[in-house]
Amino acid sequence: MCLGVPDCQPEPARSIPFGMSDAEKKARLAEALRQNLRKRKAQARAQESGESPEAPPKTRFNAS
Repeated sequence: MCLGVPDCQPEPARSIPFGMSDAEKKARLAEALRQNLRKRKAQARAQESGESPEAPPKTRFNAS
């Protein structure tokens, strides 16, 4: 409890915004999708050229 202290939260807790705007969420999603597409294309090129492609991330569909 913070008795007599106006702002006693640690620095990281104060700097995290309460929520993102819809535009921020869309921008983050778009960037994540672009990165994923780049990675998948690189994997496909590596597989076509016979190189050992980077393993895809584990999902519930390929977790075995």
